[in-house]
Amino acid sequence: MHWLPLALLTALCLALYNFFIKLAANHVSAAAGAVVLQLVAAALGAVWLVKLKLQGQPLNITGKGVLLAALAGLGVGLAEILTFVVFQRGVNSSVGTPVIVGGSVLLTAVLGLAVLREGLTMPQAGGLILIVAGIVLLARGH
Repeated sequence: MHWLPLALLTALCLALYNFFIKLAANHVSAAAGAVVLQLVAAALGAVWLVKLKLQGQPLNITGKGVLLAALAGLGVGLAEILTFVVFQRGVNSSVGTPVIVGGSVLLTAVLGLAVLREGLTMPQAGGLILIVAGIVLLARGH
C-alpha cells in the first residue's frame, strides 16, 4: 500500500485522539486522563504485538530502538498531559489542536533539518511558513 492513504488514516486517528481529549478534559484530571489514554494505547499495542508474533512475523528489537521509543513515549506522555491542561483552560478544539499539531509539525521539521541534516525544497519551506502564519492567526484571538 502507498504511504499516503496510511498517512491520511493516521491523521484521522490523531484527529480523533485530539477530539476525544477535548471532550474528556473537563471530566477527568489531566494526569488521570493521560494514564487511561496510555493504558488503552498500551493494550492496543500489546494486542498488535501478540498478533504479529503469532503470525510468525520477525520482531526487530534493539537497545537503541527501545531507547528511542521510550523517549518518544516520554514526549507523547507529556504532550497528552499538557493537551488535557490546554483544553481544561477553555481553548476551543478548533484553535488549540491546530496550534499544537501545527507547532509539532514545525518543530519536527526544524529537528529534521538541524539534527538529521534533511533537505528542504522551496515549496516545503513555503508550507512551513504557512504553518507559522496559521499558528499566529489562530493564537491572536485567544
